[in-house]
Amino acid sequence: MGFWEVTLSILGGLKWTALIFALTLVFALPLGLIIAFGSMSKFKPLAYVTKVFVWIIRGVPLMLQIFVVFYVPGMLVDGFSGLDRFPSVLIAFVINYACYFSEIYRGGIESISKGQYEAGEVLGMTKSQIFFKVVLMQVVKRIIPPMSNEVITLVKDTALARVISVTEMLKAAEMFASRGLIWPMFYTAVFYLIFVGVLTLLFGYFEKKLSYYKA
Repeated sequence: MGFWEVTLSILGGLKWTALIFALTLVFALPLGLIIAFGSMSKFKPLAYVTKVFVWIIRGVPLMLQIFVVFYVPGMLVDGFSGLDRFPSVLIAFVINYACYFSEIYRGGIESISKGQYEAGEVLGMTKSQIFFKVVLMQVVKRIIPPMSNEVITLVKDTALARVISVTEMLKAAEMFASRGLIWPMFYTAVFYLIFVGVLTLLFGYFEKKLSYYKA
C-alpha cells in the first residue's frame, strides 16, 4: 500500500472532518448564545429548564448523543427510517457544543461588573448600546482562552463521527487496518496537529488584537 494512496484517502476524510468542524461552529456559536440568555433569564421556569438541559448534555458522552440522534427517531416513529448519518452527527455536535459554549458565554457576560452597565445608563445609552458598545468586546476578550480550548477539542471530537460510519480522517485510516496496515492510524496525527496548530496561531492572533480590552 503506497504512501500517497494512504495520504489521498486521509485527505478525503479530512474533507468531512473539516465540514463537521466548520458547520458545528456556524450553528453552535449563535445557538450557544441563545441558550446562555435562556439560562440567565429572569423568567425562572425558562432558566431552570435551560440549565437542566445543559446539565444533561454536558453530562452525557457525545458518542452516546450521536447514537441517540441517529437511532432513536427511527425507533420512536413508525415508518420513519431515521436521519442520514452526516445530519445525525451534525445535530449531535451542534447541540453538544452549543451547551458548552453557552456556559462560556454566561461566565463571560456575568464577569462584567454592574458598574459598567450603570455607567452606560448614566450616559444615556440604551441596554442594547451598552451591551454592543461597552460589554461585548470585553466579553469576547475574556472568553477567547476557554473558547479556544473547546474549539480545539472539537477538532479531535470529529473522530467520534466514525461510530456511525461517517468517513472522517480516522475512519479513512482505520480502513487500512483491515488490510494489515496500522501506521495510517498514527499518520492521521500529523493532520490533526497541523489543524490544531493553525487554530492555535489564529486564536493567539485574536488575543493580541483584543489586548486593548483589558479585564
